[in-house]
Amino acid sequence: MKAIRIHQHGDPSVLTSEDAPVPACGDDGFLLDVKAASVNHLDLWVRRGMPGVKIPLPRIPGADAAGVVRAVGKNVTSIRPGQRVLLCPQTSCGHCEYCGDGENSMCRDWQIFGEHCDGTYAEVVAAPAYCAVPIPDSMDFVTAAAPGLVFLTAWRLTVTRGRLKPGEDVLIHGVGAGVGTVCLQIAKMLGARAIVTASSDDKLAKAKALGADVCLNYAKDDWLKKVREATSKRGVDLVVDYIGKETWSKSLMALRRGGRLTTCGATTGYDPTEDIRQIFYRQLEIIGCTMGSAKEFSDAMRCFFQGRLKPVIDSTFPLKDAAEAHRRIESRSVFGKIVLTV
Repeated sequence: MKAIRIHQHGDPSVLTSEDAPVPACGDDGFLLDVKAASVNHLDLWVRRGMPGVKIPLPRIPGADAAGVVRAVGKNVTSIRPGQRVLLCPQTSCGHCEYCGDGENSMCRDWQIFGEHCDGTYAEVVAAPAYCAVPIPDSMDFVTAAAPGLVFLTAWRLTVTRGRLKPGEDVLIHGVGAGVGTVCLQIAKMLGARAIVTASSDDKLAKAKALGADVCLNYAKDDWLKKVREATSKRGVDLVVDYIGKETWSKSLMALRRGGRLTTCGATTGYDPTEDIRQIFYRQLEIIGCTMGSAKEFSDAMRCFFQGRLKPVIDSTFPLKDAAEAHRRIESRSVFGKIVLTV
């Protein structure tokens, strides 16, 4: 089969299109003929290499995919060959204390496709059968490949751990990212007021069309001052910050007393400067989020299939041009998801 693999960490040029062996189908698993695979910022981190995280090489990146079931293991009855499905992007052991509590992403054996095992930038991917989510015949594969990781992450950031309520104010940084476009839609679905930041007026216009209430260009605006003005100096109830070092200290200042900050990443750096007094004196909550539970995935997918939440597709590239897709994301000109077609 054709696949995109990395043999060393580096810039997008390390993504090479080459022949790779078709993976084996486990007794409790299935093989997916991939028709589309979406690109996440996680894929860029895997490609570049992450301090303290060892990724066995070569590695096929990619966490999300949609396609047609090629084969199923002898113990599998939940899906059949020829069925159209999308892929849940994570696996866990299913029997530890965390899995028992429904917290799959805290499992010590938790894995994301494309990081801990080979992923979806390939013509065929192997996965446990419980990762297959049937899709309707009317849904195209590009749309089906886009929501998995970002919908699950956004749901945990806003609904589960973010505890966003109707009437609350939420500040969403970097709204043009795939996760950001979903956090915005969830905020509006819940009846919250959404204040968003982005690097360009074009991105903010697109966010406005998605329902953003207050749009701030962080390249031109003093966004902290504008947030305080928009909330009559009270501050927001929730900040969603996956930007990291560049925004962290001001994000804390943007919160109301007792406010909450959720984070799932640190695009601009993981070692910010912060004033701890802001946390204890103003009784702030700093809440880490990584992917989510099976229940959260189910809830997010239900809203997806009902049409209440929709993936925002920026552009598509053929699989062989994965490097160009990565370069587009790194140019910070993307609004939503990029999807690779196979």
